Amino acid sequence: MRLNLVLELLDVPGQLLDVLKPMGRLGANIVAVIHQRDVKTEEGKVPVQITIEGDEETLNRVITDLEDNEIPVMEVDGVLRREKITTILVGNIVDRDLKDTVSLLNMLPGVRVADLDLKMSASPEKSASKIVMEAQEGIKQEVLFKIKEIGELKGLLVINEI
Repeated sequence: MRLNLVLELLDVPGQLLDVLKPMGRLGANIVAVIHQRDVKTEEGKVPVQITIEGDEETLNRVITDLEDNEIPVMEVDGVLRREKITTILVGNIVDRDLKDTVSLLNMLPGVRVADLDLKMSASPEKSASKIVMEAQEGIKQEVLFKIKEIGELKGLLVINEI
């Protein structure tokens, strides 16, 4: 059985090797690796396409091992496993506790804040934060609703992607 994976790896020396070694150790055959460092995601990570072979149990162990080691598996055989959700929060976000806002987002089941940009202004009410989250496939609408609730709770304008 063959499996095509798309992973997102940090652009640091040894990261690819740290992913490939356990695959072989778990008994998967590595058929192909496409690793183009000049292509990066918004978070500065490198998408890596890997094709592996093995029996179903072995391939499932590989995916479990990747997830246990917090290596994002973005696609399996062309099917997205995680969705990216981008939102912008405008208002006095620093005084309204940015750390708490991120914590509230991270507490949502199946959601992880992957990137955050903060633009501060001389007028605190005009500060803005762009937040990129990764969410399990199929829960995007629920997450967007929860983001609106968090924005209302903190008195922030929420601009969600469509």
